Amino acid sequence: MTDAAMPERNILCEVEGGIGTITLNRPDKLNAYTTEMGEELTGVLRDWREDAELRAVILTGAGRAFCAGVDLDHLRAHEAGERKGAGPRLGEEDFLRKLPLELLAYPKPLIAAVNGHAIGVGVTMILPFDLRIAAAGAKLGLAFAKHGLLPGLGSTHLLPRIVGRARALDLVLSARTLTAEEAAAIGLVNEVVPGARLLAHAREVAAAITAHDPLTLAAARQALNFGATHSMEETMRHEEQASATLRQARAKRDQENDGDTA
Repeated sequence: MTDAAMPERNILCEVEGGIGTITLNRPDKLNAYTTEMGEELTGVLRDWREDAELRAVILTGAGRAFCAGVDLDHLRAHEAGERKGAGPRLGEEDFLRKLPLELLAYPKPLIAAVNGHAIGVGVTMILPFDLRIAAAGAKLGLAFAKHGLLPGLGSTHLLPRIVGRARALDLVLSARTLTAEEAAAIGLVNEVVPGARLLAHAREVAAAITAHDPLTLAAARQALNFGATHSMEETMRHEEQASATLRQARAKRDQENDGDTA
């Protein structure tokens, strides 16, 4: 894969130094979500999954928002059955039904660089990510109740595990917004940095992570995700099995590399 920008209709993609950056690219609509955006994002993440040269993925937004939630005109058109054209209906696309599970099993570190307001799906789409870094001044909120909707993308599973059940209930039932600093205080984001430094900082974090063995990183992600939802006994047994599998995978890779240089 070349280190070049590849514009698409609703997202921008760039790969540099083994780090892929996806930018939600509807700045005039505050990057509000549509099924087309979801399909493009899902397709790129699936393509990048198997790219051995790409070591980590960053997701961010163009303009002053990260993602202001679902595009309400898009939502109304789907609800009224007025939308025409190809592609799945809202709620039936792989982005909503399959991508969260794929992200939890993703073999590369995933970092969300929340450059501005993240509302509704703007929050739920980044819950499966490993790290969430927010720009100072950004606001985050799960505003689904205001629109008579329930949060999706597996967020009712992930959110309580990230912030705790009581805080998850508060955020969903109140539909209130948090400042980036408040989100960091409850663990919804990992850290807050000045907006001008956000993307550079996210890339520095990604570079520091990808300095480690990619097989180890993939195994660690999988082990931590397993441990979060299983008993201590099951987790310890899984750790032993995963360590053995990791040793075998590294030995196989080293043997193949030795064969290439022989």
